[in-house]
Amino acid sequence: MLVHNFLEKSAEKYPDRKAVWCKDEWMTFSEIERKSNKMANFLVQIGIKKGERIALLYENSFQYVIAYYAILKAGAVTVALNTDQTEDSMEYLLKHSDAVALIAQNKYFSILKKIQGRLPDLQYVIAAEKITENLKAKSFPWEEAITEQPEIPPVITGLIDLDLASIVYTSGSTGEPKGVTLRHVNIVTNTRSIVKYLELTKEDRIMVVLPFYYIYGKSLLNTHFFVGGSVVLDNRFTFPSVILQTMEKTKVTGFSGVPSTFTILLNKTKVKEMRFDSLRYLTQAGGAMAPSYQKEVAMTFYPAKIFIMYGATEASARLSYLDPRDLPRKWGSIGKGIPNVDLFVADQEGNRLPPGEVGEIVARGSNMMTEYWKDPEGTHDILRNGLYWSGDLGKMDEEGFTFVVGRSKDMIKVGGERVSAKEIEEKLLEHNGIHEIAIIGVPDEMLGEAVKAYIVPINKGELTENDIKSFLKGKLQNIKIPKFIEFRDNLPKNESGKILKPKLREEIENELNNK
Repeated sequence: MLVHNFLEKSAEKYPDRKAVWCKDEWMTFSEIERKSNKMANFLVQIGIKKGERIALLYENSFQYVIAYYAILKAGAVTVALNTDQTEDSMEYLLKHSDAVALIAQNKYFSILKKIQGRLPDLQYVIAAEKITENLKAKSFPWEEAITEQPEIPPVITGLIDLDLASIVYTSGSTGEPKGVTLRHVNIVTNTRSIVKYLELTKEDRIMVVLPFYYIYGKSLLNTHFFVGGSVVLDNRFTFPSVILQTMEKTKVTGFSGVPSTFTILLNKTKVKEMRFDSLRYLTQAGGAMAPSYQKEVAMTFYPAKIFIMYGATEASARLSYLDPRDLPRKWGSIGKGIPNVDLFVADQEGNRLPPGEVGEIVARGSNMMTEYWKDPEGTHDILRNGLYWSGDLGKMDEEGFTFVVGRSKDMIKVGGERVSAKEIEEKLLEHNGIHEIAIIGVPDEMLGEAVKAYIVPINKGELTENDIKSFLKGKLQNIKIPKFIEFRDNLPKNESGKILKPKLREEIENELNNK
């Protein structure tokens, strides 16, 4: 099975079924299928060859869904670009991926015009509207491009599930973005597993606030199209109360978010006063959410089930999940490997460690990436001994449930002792006056490194350093209590809501260099 077969099969079985909601309009599976086929035929007509890369730079929309499946139908490889682009980032991603075509909203062409001379591989540009910029690549307005094209899919010879489907760039939170290469079989395998444990059916309808260029967001699209379910798109999460209104209006059965998604809903809206009668389940991934918040989310959205999940871009999204039935007795656990994934804690040679021992969380499965695009050294670092090495430190209990205890690169060495930033963050999030928290290590003459806390209070000005230290006293060892505390209105994040600790570390380095 190929990824675009998700759309084709649902369009065949449920042609008139509502597939995508966006801006108060619905589009059916058959409508999306026809438009996607027309775009795929256009791509083939202009000379796109099997395996060539096509970049997609669009916010969540009908057009994104149509273009995503069209690229795959044409036998090409999707390159999802973050919608927050600068000249440097766009140039790097288009050049690094060797993209021969770009499908984008017109607002990005002012940037493209400045860098196009440094993009020798870019031959074609397809725009949402008529193009007014003077671009060197052959340019086509969307509707004009597909008007005369047939509504049946093109025939691509030799396309099989071992062929490359997508290059998904990581957030770049630890340096230049890495291009994660995912074959059709990787995405299809992961999609089947997610559908199985979430028990998704054609009756399910997911509220999507996560961007599709983010692997978690894309998995919401693929899993629901796989079963003939529908997706509700709303890009207005800066107004979270509007999202809640959309959920009520469209009667969604599912909602997915990263930790900051849920903290915003809990702290910045009246969600606790609302009821969502159609809501069946919630999923949370994209980083650890403190058990205290897990409990609050579970109570707020009850009786909807909450699935705590763990994964990585390199795993086509998902590696493990915690069954909601186990949540009350396994708070803080990431659960067990999803169907067809072997997840365990290993020593540095890849040997399984017994329960209670801390090691690196590793996994193997047919959902794992092939390689990092053009990065054999980075590939070797993360794929070795037949395993994917997550970079997360964890331990397993006697029942086989895994717990993340820290990031191998997110450990602070205070006076020679290793301190987990995650442990401190989870403890601080139990304070009912804290909205968000980030813990990092900063240089210290006496200790080598000291703990620094960046705190976003729920109500500005209500917390002091003494409040925080008094709260932690007796809850953490003294060595783990932050030596430095800084209150902020917000923390730096990427588009998917992940807190960017490297940005905070850069600020510290700049301060030291300027002294």
